[in-house]
Amino acid sequence: MADAKNATRKGSATLSLPLNKIVQGDCIDVMNSLPEKSVDVIFADPPYNMQLKETLSRPDNSKVDGVHDAWDKFSSFNAYDEFTYRWLDAARRVLKDTGTIWVIGSYHNIFRVGTALQNLEYWVLNDVIWRKSNPMPNFRGTRFTNAHETLIWAAKSADKGGYTFNYDAMKAMNDDTQMRSDWTLPICSGGERLKNGDKKAHATQKPESLLYRVLMSSTKPGDVVLDPFFGTGTTGAVAKKLGRDFIGIEREDEYIKVAMERISNVKRLDDETLGFTQSKRAQPRVPFGSIVERGMIEPGTTLYDCKRKYTARVRTDGTLITDMEKGSIHKVGASVQGAPACNGWTFWHVEQKGELLPIDFFRQQVRAEMN
Repeated sequence: MADAKNATRKGSATLSLPLNKIVQGDCIDVMNSLPEKSVDVIFADPPYNMQLKETLSRPDNSKVDGVHDAWDKFSSFNAYDEFTYRWLDAARRVLKDTGTIWVIGSYHNIFRVGTALQNLEYWVLNDVIWRKSNPMPNFRGTRFTNAHETLIWAAKSADKGGYTFNYDAMKAMNDDTQMRSDWTLPICSGGERLKNGDKKAHATQKPESLLYRVLMSSTKPGDVVLDPFFGTGTTGAVAKKLGRDFIGIEREDEYIKVAMERISNVKRLDDETLGFTQSKRAQPRVPFGSIVERGMIEPGTTLYDCKRKYTARVRTDGTLITDMEKGSIHKVGASVQGAPACNGWTFWHVEQKGELLPIDFFRQQVRAEMN
């Protein structure tokens, strides 16, 4: 995978897909110049339009390094909405039909963004609450501490399926418990916070742990991840580490310089480490007949349920037969129990050395070879 050694400046000609590079320019223009339906996932951290009117101070009168940058200032809500519709429309064009988009925001903008997403016919899959474990306090004591941000995860439209969701990997990351839509993660601080001298390199730098979870949940190694508001390159750094390709779009020279240096120091994980728990639906299909033809289970073998209450014999074509029924491992398993359905792979067992072994053991062996 190539490093982002140089930023590509957008010209008048249409760009090919600039993998693992930062394209300098306006995100709307750049996205409109990219090939249609060419990226798998978009992560967007757009301006929040925070409408700050004065400098914030701590109780000791020191100044809070908040968001006062020109890129976060809009003349009105209407101007912000127009900008939001334009970049989301450009993003939808470049997103594959099986792709998804993540947009993060605060109470200042996320509701307006959500309205735009739905009006543009994106299909919201989840809203995720990022609960900050170490939020900045409300120094004036005039309102609740703002301790969370919201991410909206959406598909391209209601009829566009086939998107990636690594359910089993998320469950494995969460101690074998289904991952919820409220994520407790720290804000970017300490050694992770990039600086120019004594000042933050970027006012709204996101923690790598947040992007790690986003990309682990909704992408696969080799996928293309686009970040239209690249900033100091958190998306690129995590994508490179996890073996995903990235495209960054950024206007500011200062941010690009920091991002390129940061990403150049990131090492991609090796292929073995990049493996993760895949859902059974994503794994190669293995018919029981292929287990029989390989000789892993011989025709005529007796299969048992785990309590040895039911038995069936294996036929040459991989079907089973009992005194009352014949058919697939699933059909016969359901029939002997009087159940509407059955997972024959986990229901039926073969005896080896006096112990019962689930026939799924052999399917996993075949899958390991196929992978």
